Amino acid sequence: MPDATPDATPDDLPALPVTFRPGRTRAVLIVLAVVTFVTVTVLGMVLAGLGPGERLSFVLTALLLAGVLLLLARPRVVADETGVTVVNLTAVRRLAWPEILRVNLRQGDPWVFLDLSDGTSLPALGIQPGIAKQQALADARALRDLVEARSGALPEAPRD
Repeated sequence: MPDATPDATPDDLPALPVTFRPGRTRAVLIVLAVVTFVTVTVLGMVLAGLGPGERLSFVLTALLLAGVLLLLARPRVVADETGVTVVNLTAVRRLAWPEILRVNLRQGDPWVFLDLSDGTSLPALGIQPGIAKQQALADARALRDLVEARSGALPEAPRD
């Protein structure tokens, strides 16, 4: 992500809490899950010569396929006053603002990566440029601005 944008002022920051998710990708996956479930289930019901167990296996297969597609639609990044929650496919991780050092979305990256204070990098699948590249760039910038505003602001020491 280029650093050519000027520093954000507090008025430019999104209101908290804010949720970042790949909206178009999510919509496509949810519609595809429903269509897959209905198609496979109907197919299992209309095929002649199938017994009850075989029909049930079609329904269970349809549920499994739809479940996988819905799992792919799960990722999101939620920022609130105390930190960021990253929800990926099967894992959820809560981060305090000071734990996040940098938000990265470089050319060719499939999603945002968060550089953490423990020296690791956490993929944040909730911001991905797949179908909506401009939205992903805007979301990555907004999250970066929030991280810079929240992580750098240490509480003031009490004055005597």
